[in-house]
Amino acid sequence: MALDPQARAVIDLVIKSGRPPYHQLSPKDARQLFRETRPASTPAPPEIGVVRNVMTEGRRGSIPLRVYRPAGVAATTPLPGLVYFHGGGWVIGDLETHDVLCRQLTAGAGITVVSVDYRLAPEHKFPAAIDDAWEATRWVNASAAELGIDASRLAVGGDSAGGNLAAVVALMARDAGSPAVTFQVLLYPVTDLGAETRSYTDFADGYMLTRDSTRWFVAQ
Repeated sequence: MALDPQARAVIDLVIKSGRPPYHQLSPKDARQLFRETRPASTPAPPEIGVVRNVMTEGRRGSIPLRVYRPAGVAATTPLPGLVYFHGGGWVIGDLETHDVLCRQLTAGAGITVVSVDYRLAPEHKFPAAIDDAWEATRWVNASAAELGIDASRLAVGGDSAGGNLAAVVALMARDAGSPAVTFQVLLYPVTDLGAETRSYTDFADGYMLTRDSTRWFVAQ
């Protein structure tokens, strides 16, 4: 099976940059590298309406959030809401690295997106990220009217490690009976931390996210 040309172009760009693999870096340096190289593979942001930063208090401190609203929609109009968790192996990534993606989701789907800046490992070990994701989702549900969200149409989503957090939050909401999560947007989510399947062997290197880097992220 041939690799998609767009994916090939991104991988070739990464190889040409000569950047080291994440597992050879400290978490601090990996975060900086991700921030610095992300713009090269990020499209121009679409126009949307309001973007604002807010804060909620979790059991172990403040959780920064960023709220996105589409253009041409009154602040009082309730829209479907998506609580979004960024990817990055639970170690890298933040509100800025996934800002354009959240704008795309807002504009493309015509929804309110709330991006969550959860605590990162290894400074904050499991289950810190899950605690923040869960508490942020509960706060968004409770604050739906203020955020311009229809609480009966609340979704969770994320890419990679963020997809993992979204799936976990959906299970926690199911077991707790609230909030009512009606939809999941899971973009290549992490659902198996073993890293021992055949694909990890067949595609261990050469496809940007390597087996060694995946194991490094999990180890953090």
